[in-house]
Amino acid sequence: MKELPQTRVRTILRNARKRKILVVGDVMLDQFIWGQVDRISPEAPVPVVNFQRESFMPGGAANVARNLADMQVPVWMYGLTGKDGAAKKLRKLLEEQDVDCSGMVSSEERQTSRKTRIIAHQQQVVRIDRETREPVDEKTADKILKRLFEQLADADAVIVGDYAKGVVTQEVLDDLKEICRARGIWLSLDPKPAHHLDLNGLSLITPNRKEAYELAGVPADGVPAADPLKDKVLMKVADTLLEDLSPALLLVTLGDKGMLLCRKGAKPFHIPTIAQEVFDVSGAGDTVISSFTLAIAAGASPVEAAIIANHASGVVVGKMGTATTSQAEVLSTFKSRK
Repeated sequence: MKELPQTRVRTILRNARKRKILVVGDVMLDQFIWGQVDRISPEAPVPVVNFQRESFMPGGAANVARNLADMQVPVWMYGLTGKDGAAKKLRKLLEEQDVDCSGMVSSEERQTSRKTRIIAHQQQVVRIDRETREPVDEKTADKILKRLFEQLADADAVIVGDYAKGVVTQEVLDDLKEICRARGIWLSLDPKPAHHLDLNGLSLITPNRKEAYELAGVPADGVPAADPLKDKVLMKVADTLLEDLSPALLLVTLGDKGMLLCRKGAKPFHIPTIAQEVFDVSGAGDTVISSFTLAIAAGASPVEAAIIANHASGVVVGKMGTATTSQAEVLSTFKSRK
């Protein structure tokens, strides 16, 4: 793998602080209930979790924004919440982390998406989802896009956080593609194949292996090859997506096998994972798309951006919960050259 000097990474991350990135999509509130298990319930064969504490973090597209903010990148958030306690909590968390929430829209007809994870002994016991999944109506979508377009003139990139909760409709995505293409603005999206959107013509798509296969209409092929570059089915999937969707860049995340960067007319580039220990993969995809996009916006080449994204995700999977990383943490994973 190409080695990236720490001095170059520092330059890219310093430049990123001067960039402006807009995030639009499905925002959520992640709730974590932490406890301990020492017995099974007499009422049913389930563990009894003794409550110790709870914590809250921005989730979904809001976690993408949080990742950018923690990397010291100016970020504006555009999304939809209900008019409830979860919405107030989410907005407060984002504002505390210097995310501009002026583009957030609220509606009494929806509830704020909330995922409650119950964790005991560093293991997730169960997850409870409270959400509205119906597509946003045209009036609400127009309101969100109008606020986003007001900030687009001096934006360097837009990230679409689609979690199939209703904000990212085909109409919204088409409007974003049209205006970003016209203004030469980078547009990234982490796809959800079950949503069946037309993803043609984006700057970057970042599916994981399973999502890439689904997008390409290829059945899962069992145990992946040890070397992704020698994985014939994976290579076929990548070629299919490049041909059918025509993204400028395709970045397939491969879990413990790292990432695969693909573009038309170039050989795929494999980046092995740097993760030493994996405690929790919650939000790792958010870190990948945010760190790759900020690096590209800051002048990195696609390969440099992929390497930085790989290092950033390697940091967050070593933490519990929906985690982020800082510039200092990412820099520390690169070797200093003297």
